[in-house]
Amino acid sequence: MHSQSGTGRHHSQTATAASDGQIAVLGAGSWGSALAMQLARNGQQVVLWGRDAELIAEIRDGHENRRYLPGIRMPDTLRTSTELESLVRASADVLLVCPSDAMRELLQTIRPWLQSDAGVCWACKGFEPGSGRLLHEVATEVLGSNFDLAVVTGPSFAREVALDMPTAVTVAASSESFGARIARRLHGGSFRAYYSDDMIGAELGGAVKNVMAIATGIADGMALGSNARAGMITRGLGEILRLGEAMGAQQKTLIGLAGLGDLVLTCTGDLSRNRRLGLALGQGMSAHQAMLEIGQVVEGYKAAAEVERLRQQYQLDLPISEQVYGILYQHWSPQKGLQVLLNRELKKE
Repeated sequence: MHSQSGTGRHHSQTATAASDGQIAVLGAGSWGSALAMQLARNGQQVVLWGRDAELIAEIRDGHENRRYLPGIRMPDTLRTSTELESLVRASADVLLVCPSDAMRELLQTIRPWLQSDAGVCWACKGFEPGSGRLLHEVATEVLGSNFDLAVVTGPSFAREVALDMPTAVTVAASSESFGARIARRLHGGSFRAYYSDDMIGAELGGAVKNVMAIATGIADGMALGSNARAGMITRGLGEILRLGEAMGAQQKTLIGLAGLGDLVLTCTGDLSRNRRLGLALGQGMSAHQAMLEIGQVVEGYKAAAEVERLRQQYQLDLPISEQVYGILYQHWSPQKGLQVLLNRELKKE
């Protein structure tokens, strides 16, 4: 197979970035692999960890993640490991890239092995299932207040990052110095990283946009046209802003990369698993069938239940989110959900 190179552009951050110490990337799926590639291209001492020994051996020996990023060569300097404890003990920072429902367990596992001054960040987008907690709340509960925390989020398809295509993300952190450190590790070449102090807004935008992408995919799957898509995205942003206001997010975050940027990408890009789930639903497929075909975690499925929980908790009007929840969990037909939205009473925007 012809390999597309993701290492062709010059990265200028190598000299300053190398002083930050080793960073462990925990999770060798498409997104973890892509971020590890970016870190390696940027001169970082990075080790990619995965549970699947066969996959890690393939990456080590072939410099390619054929399962999740086929055809893209990984940097020769990217190291791999299946030894979690020794890796965490030796790392200055740890980046978790796992499904949101696995984050608590992974944090509990690595907690005893973290260096006392280690930083912990994640690139997961979702809520903790069953509690509706944002992931920084989960991290604080598990780790206490002694560790610097950050989330990496924004409009970023893994395959495009792996190919070193232009990308911009937000690093929202518990301290400005740690946010700047993680941004510096990532920032270089075609990859731009901006840091923020609004972890609530950054995580909320990254989680709720997945629900809106399912809704937009449903509309496109039903062939409702470009007008409907634009309306769904715009009104979806309104729902994100309403929920964000109730939860203490900064509006500037939600109309920035972590909110609007990620929303537009996920609602319109066919690499989005959430959009693909919606497309399948709009074409008459069941959610179970669609997710089996997609073959990877679709975060919006579980997020829809947590947004519904938050809608009720804060007593908010979130009609798109409510309809997605009904379609996924109460077996409403997409046609019924659309009819409910269209029949809403006239009101001021």
